[in-house]
Amino acid sequence: MDWGTLVAAVSGGSIAISGTVLADRLRHRQEEDRGVGARRRAVYIEFITAAGTCHARLRQIAEVPGAEACLDTATRAALSDAAIYEVRERLFIDATAAVASAGQAMFEQLRALQRAVAAGATLTSPAFHDAYHPYLGTVWAYRVAVRNELEGKPLSPAVFGWDGWDGKDRCPICQGTPVPGT
Repeated sequence: MDWGTLVAAVSGGSIAISGTVLADRLRHRQEEDRGVGARRRAVYIEFITAAGTCHARLRQIAEVPGAEACLDTATRAALSDAAIYEVRERLFIDATAAVASAGQAMFEQLRALQRAVAAGATLTSPAFHDAYHPYLGTVWAYRVAVRNELEGKPLSPAVFGWDGWDGKDRCPICQGTPVPGT
């Protein structure tokens, strides 16, 4: 028996098996990464959608605050009806630290807006805008964090021709411009 042939056959078989195992592990890791990425993308969108739903409801309440029997109850319901608390928990579980931090900042500003509306702030009141503009700034900061993570593409207010994310520079109420119908 030729030992050289046997050693070559065993070595070749070992290399082939190792290569197959390594390729399988890499494929499994890529599939897992795609699953995590898809799950993150879904919860990121779900979180900003829930915040948007809550924000829209808070604006409705602030438009006609007298239409609600209890502003505190109505504004708290806006948060719970939008399921923001549940989605926020999923965000904390699946998000990277940067996105979770941006999401928490956005949530805190949404709560500040909720408290302002619960206290009677109307759409055209300084109290509403003092809470609204910081919220708007954190919404954009969240979008930027998500975009940086998912696509690695920067985004700045200048892309839209804006001075800042919070919108104060474009707000007729904050700029002292008369608003029709107020």
